[in-house]
Amino acid sequence: MAYWLFKTEPDTFSIDTLKQMNVACWEGVRNYQARNMMRDEVKVGDQVFIYHSSCKDIGVVGIAKVVREAYPDHFQFDPDSPYFDPKSDPANPRWVMVDIEYVRHLRLVTLKRIKANDALHEMPLVQRGNRLSIMPVTEQQWQEVLRMTGQF
Repeated sequence: MAYWLFKTEPDTFSIDTLKQMNVACWEGVRNYQARNMMRDEVKVGDQVFIYHSSCKDIGVVGIAKVVREAYPDHFQFDPDSPYFDPKSDPANPRWVMVDIEYVRHLRLVTLKRIKANDALHEMPLVQRGNRLSIMPVTEQQWQEVLRMTGQF
């Protein structure tokens, strides 16, 4: 099992939305490096931190788990979708998505607290210039973020 951090803007898709849906596709990834991780490394059973960005309370807000591995992101073929990619070929899709299932909400662990924690200084989230929407998390980093919630 691996650990991941998936970023989302809560105005678009939040941990509350995921809880209501229970299972949702994680679509719209349009960065090749993030796509490659999702396509090649994200597996069923992997644990995911849901991270809210571009909002008032930026940080880790919940946990999900991967329930379906990478498959073609159908939004790339929909001209009415903001994720439409006219260069993507249905015979060789450029973009993929995975399905995740809600596990639980967490007490917010803010980006500021994560950055201030020496045990998390190598986490991709806090590295300069790293703006990927999907990032790996080590087991030690996972456990440290959980500890920071005060729930575990």
